[in-house]
Amino acid sequence: MAGIAALLCVGLALAVPVAVLVSHGGGAGLSSGQGDYLLRITRFTLLQAGLSTLLSVAFAVPLARSLARRPVFPGRRWLINLFAVPLGLPPLVAALGLIEIWGRNGIANKGLSVLGVETPFSIYGLSGILIAHVFFNLPLAVRLILPTIERLPPEYWKTAANLGIGGLSLFRLVEWPAMRRAAAGAAGLVFMLCATSFTLVLVLGGGPAATTLEVAIYQALRFDFNPGRAVLLSLVQVGLTLVVMLTLRLISVPTDTGDTKGGATNRPDARGGLHAVPDAMLIGLGVFFVGAPMIAVIVSGLNADISRLLGDSLFWRATATSLLIGVAAASLSVLLASLLVRARYSADTPPRSPMMGLLAGLSGAAGSLTLLVPPVVLGAGWFLMLGGGTGQLLAPLAVIILVNALMALPFVMRVIEPAHSSTMDRNGRLAVSLGLAGINRLWQIDIPAMLPALATGFVFAVALSLGDLGAIALFGSDRIMTLPWLLYQKLGSYRTSDAAGLALLLGGLTMGLMLLADRLGNRNGSGQR
Repeated sequence: MAGIAALLCVGLALAVPVAVLVSHGGGAGLSSGQGDYLLRITRFTLLQAGLSTLLSVAFAVPLARSLARRPVFPGRRWLINLFAVPLGLPPLVAALGLIEIWGRNGIANKGLSVLGVETPFSIYGLSGILIAHVFFNLPLAVRLILPTIERLPPEYWKTAANLGIGGLSLFRLVEWPAMRRAAAGAAGLVFMLCATSFTLVLVLGGGPAATTLEVAIYQALRFDFNPGRAVLLSLVQVGLTLVVMLTLRLISVPTDTGDTKGGATNRPDARGGLHAVPDAMLIGLGVFFVGAPMIAVIVSGLNADISRLLGDSLFWRATATSLLIGVAAASLSVLLASLLVRARYSADTPPRSPMMGLLAGLSGAAGSLTLLVPPVVLGAGWFLMLGGGTGQLLAPLAVIILVNALMALPFVMRVIEPAHSSTMDRNGRLAVSLGLAGINRLWQIDIPAMLPALATGFVFAVALSLGDLGAIALFGSDRIMTLPWLLYQKLGSYRTSDAAGLALLLGGLTMGLMLLADRLGNRNGSGQR
């Protein structure tokens, strides 16, 4: 019953806002002007997602090859850990770091001016969106592709050396067949992330010419209050996301980044001396591209007046609100994930029936369904239902918490499900022999055994919620102020020094939580083994 209740909760949380959007869209006609606008926004969404995917994977493949050829060098483990940082970095914080490097007065334009280039590079528009998306997704693609090369048996390299295979032939005959499935899965995943990107496009888009569907939904409701246009855009976004998700299912997205700590492998093509220079240069460029914005955030944040920010009551109110939302959303997400995982496990246990099989399938699919409706689309439905949320406090807060909980649900389920299966297999007979069942077994055996996994999912969900701007963007106001919303306001009012200080504090808080979640996860994995 608890699993069915969790399914109903997730289903209603997704279906209600979509139904509201459909009902509002029933009377919204599609004029020629709206049709042209819709076509232009959709075309740009697909264009930037496609180019971002192409650039991310095109650079990830040679970088992964270089890292695979050099399994042992000083700092390699730190480099792999560095490539995990963008996955947990709040997009607003990353955007500020990218502006410090690629902005009008950034390091890149200063270097170009020294070379005599008079026209500065613009971080705003399509170029800035592509840089930001590659910054986030290049490390992800590398971490997905690299293990497939590292898992190749040593005999492959010995055979290639005996046959005199090297260079492009080695890539074509040995490496590419091993990595192409991972590369295809990484490309699909990156496209999905870029097609539903909101914060980076909102900050770096630079105007109507570089607007995606999600940003257009936000603008239609927040600035123009045009429900008809927002509904049309939302339905197109959901349809686009559905197509991408179905495509991802067909190409089997890789989910295991594997062990990428390196090790001694006898590769005849990994010669030293001058032959290592191209690999060293490529790895160095990758480190600079990913690491420089993070360093820029730290440097500019330390140069800001942190003490004044810490003395501002608005900062502490935003921090308290962010933590309240994060803890509430994480608690709800962990609760739903636990109930869904337990329902799936119970339904898969004999005796089975068609109804139990349906319950197991729905419980497993519930996490993926939350990815079908992006946060801004969910928020748009609730926004219309609440009439904009003007003058309200509790209802918008509840919506923000619910949206954040749903967005974290797939990741929390991925953390909890393996631990739950291991716990059930390990302790099932013990519980039967002790005569424990129901609530008694849950409190005395199951929850204590799963506590590390539950803590990992909880901390991870808090970190995701703290850095999220999508859910707060529609309802943010002077009454509902979170750290990302406060940082966005500072950026919008060109108070870059304050924004830099806030970015450092927000980034430090979220990354600290991510490191804690990673440590808890490693401890949980060690305990299971």
